[in-house]
Amino acid sequence: MSGHSKWATIKHKKGAADARRGQLFTKLIREVTVAAKNGGGDPNANPRLRLAMDKAREANMPKDNVEKAIKRGTGELEGVIYEEVTYEAYASGGVALYIEALTDNKNRTTAEVRNILTKRNGNMAGAGATAWLFQKKGYILVDKAVIDEEKLMNTVLEAGADDLKSDGTSYEITTDPKNFEPVKQALSAAKIPVLSADLTMLPTTTVRVEEESSAKQVLGLVELLEEHDDVNHVYANFDIPDELLSRVA
Repeated sequence: MSGHSKWATIKHKKGAADARRGQLFTKLIREVTVAAKNGGGDPNANPRLRLAMDKAREANMPKDNVEKAIKRGTGELEGVIYEEVTYEAYASGGVALYIEALTDNKNRTTAEVRNILTKRNGNMAGAGATAWLFQKKGYILVDKAVIDEEKLMNTVLEAGADDLKSDGTSYEITTDPKNFEPVKQALSAAKIPVLSADLTMLPTTTVRVEEESSAKQVLGLVELLEEHDDVNHVYANFDIPDELLSRVA
C-alpha cells in the first residue's frame, strides 16, 4: 500500500538509533525470553526465537545477552516473567491501531497505554474492534538499486512468497507466515541484501490521511506508543502519501 514501505524504512532507521540508546536491546531481550519460553530454546525448531535472534544480531547485541535471555525463557536461569498482551485502539481520524506488548505488570502497562492514547487524541477499543482489520504476514523490503525485479521475483516466488510489488525505491515482498523463513533463506542464498524483514500485521483496509496536522498527530501517537518500554509492536492502517510522510516523519 502507498506509504507503507517508506514507513517501514523510516522505522528501520529509527531502530538503529534506538539500539544506540539501548531501548531496542531491552525490547529484544524480552522478545527472546518470551519466544524461548513459549517455543523452547532451539532456534532451529522455534521460528519466533530464530527471528528474535536475527534481530538481536542485526542490532549488534552481545551474544552473551541473547544466551542469558534464552536461558531465562527456558527456566535455566531465574528472571522476570513477562506476559504477552494486546490492545486495540483508534487514533485521530479513525485510524485503527493494534498494539502488542510484553509486560511484567499488565495493570500498569494498560493504564500507561491508555494514558498515551488519551493525550494524543486516541482511544482504547474493545477486544476484536481492530484486530480483524489486520492480517499476519511476512514482510520483506529490498532496495531497488541492488537487483533486477525479474530476478528478484523468480527468487522469492520459487521460495513461496505470495507477492512482490514495486513501491518507490523499494520492492515489497509479502509471504504467508510459514513461508517467511524459506523466502529469507532464499534471498540470503542468492546474496540479495534486505532493508528489513519481519513478521508483521498488514492492514486489509486503510484510512487515507492527507492533512499534515492529522498525519503529525497519528504518527506522533504511534511513535509515543513505540517508545514505551513494554510495547513491542504498533500496527496502524493509515495511508499517508509518500511526500507527506517524508515531510512529517
